[in-house]
Amino acid sequence: MMLRPTSRSLSSRVEPNLVTTVLVQGAMAMVLLSCSAEGSSPATAAPSARKVIARATPVVVTPVGVANFSDQIEAIGTTRAQESVVITADVVERVQRVTFEDGELVDQGQVLAELTSKEESAQLAEAWANYSEALRQHQRAADLHARGSESRSRLDERVAARDTAHARLEELQARLSDHLIRAPFRGVLGLRAVSPGALLKPGDVITTLDDIDTIKLDFTVPESFLPVVVPGLTVEAQSIAYPNRKFHGVVRAVDSRIDPITRSLIIRAEIPNPDHALRPGMLLTVVLETHPRKSLAVPEQALVPRGEHQYVHTLDDDGAAHRLEVTIGSRRPGLVEIRSGLTGTEIVISEGADLLHPGSRAKVVRSDPAPDA
Repeated sequence: MMLRPTSRSLSSRVEPNLVTTVLVQGAMAMVLLSCSAEGSSPATAAPSARKVIARATPVVVTPVGVANFSDQIEAIGTTRAQESVVITADVVERVQRVTFEDGELVDQGQVLAELTSKEESAQLAEAWANYSEALRQHQRAADLHARGSESRSRLDERVAARDTAHARLEELQARLSDHLIRAPFRGVLGLRAVSPGALLKPGDVITTLDDIDTIKLDFTVPESFLPVVVPGLTVEAQSIAYPNRKFHGVVRAVDSRIDPITRSLIIRAEIPNPDHALRPGMLLTVVLETHPRKSLAVPEQALVPRGEHQYVHTLDDDGAAHRLEVTIGSRRPGLVEIRSGLTGTEIVISEGADLLHPGSRAKVVRSDPAPDA
């Protein structure tokens, strides 16, 4: 006979299975909740960290300053000596002695060469003797005339003889001075072109002499610049011989005529040259500065170009960045002129501006001094 399970026995089997199922489902739910909580933490924290980094962008700031600016005209110029002369002989005579060295710096009146002068020296000695005798005769006649023993006409003859002897003496002294070649002004001599014993005639070159303590610089500019080029403007020049050196001078004169072929005019500037670094005939590149003025200035790296427009970022008291459009003018090394868009009281961001947008927060890591003249 087959026995059927009773209701009691069935319930005893079902209850353990149900409890096991509930426990498993509860454990799974706790694991899922834990994983969900852990997985959501980085995703939630990352945007917050990014916002903190954005608010603390490091920047360098600089107050808006005032500096000197000017418009520039570029040209090519040639140097000339302040005074320049070719030393030549005035008489036909032989060189007796040369008293200078090539390239020597000489003073005004210094003897450079002596020419033979035996004949002139003898004539000068004779003239001195004649003049001395004429003076004695004149003095004797004057004494006799004062006592009434000499006529007035005789005294006049003695006066004429004295003056004639004196004139002859001065003539021979002048002729003898032509045998001494002297420097007409202070300057630097060129190369010697004669030697002792050489026969010279008028016009023969002995050497050259240049005053180069100050150098003249001649350059041309188009006639369109005539209204703005005036004496007193500053120039800056450079030579290929001194690539790392700049020479500064001042415009002294503007030519009164314009070349009808090139339609240009000659400008002459003067450059101090105490160390004689510049020599006549050198080629210099010239920058002529016109319209000198004082304007607002910011560091060149503070500009943020956007298409055809220029912007700068300013920083307010709360550390917020603001973008302002500006109009720029001339440039100098490291500086740019601001013609409009700023008042002069702003603080601009000179480094780090490209990482900002309007309203961004910035952290000042360095403050540079304002640009000056």
